[in-house]
Amino acid sequence: MIAVQDSAKARMPGAVVLALVMVTGHALGYVLGGWAVIDENQSKQDHGQDLLMPWALAWFVALFCWGLAVLQVACLVLARKRRHWVRVVLIVCLSFVGLSMVVAFLGSLVAGVPSLPAFVIAGLDVAALWMVSGEKGRGYFSARGPASGVSTA
Repeated sequence: MIAVQDSAKARMPGAVVLALVMVTGHALGYVLGGWAVIDENQSKQDHGQDLLMPWALAWFVALFCWGLAVLQVACLVLARKRRHWVRVVLIVCLSFVGLSMVVAFLGSLVAGVPSLPAFVIAGLDVAALWMVSGEKGRGYFSARGPASGVSTA
């Protein structure tokens, strides 16, 4: 007799785990980045200096960063449930971050001081995007468990 493995309890591929580790790092970075924008603006105002950006824009940037962090944490939590939309959201978020890091690296090249961290993070983001959108990510997130109430015996 062959035991049937429940698709909801299938092991997550290592490539997907590595991509989720990258997403965890980005979520933490977004939380800290949003806080840093508000803190820096407040510090400049307290010392009578020109603001980093107008307060409305600073709060918009901070809330946008925190919203992305919440979305990414939700994807991390729900990744074990193998929802297809989680993969789509991860692809969009990793594409956004990867593109922004490529723009940051190109901006540093134009400024004459190449940024090695921006280059490395852009490369890691592209690799994570490839893992999630690739065959292993597609196979993991598209697998369906048996319909509720249906016997597999």
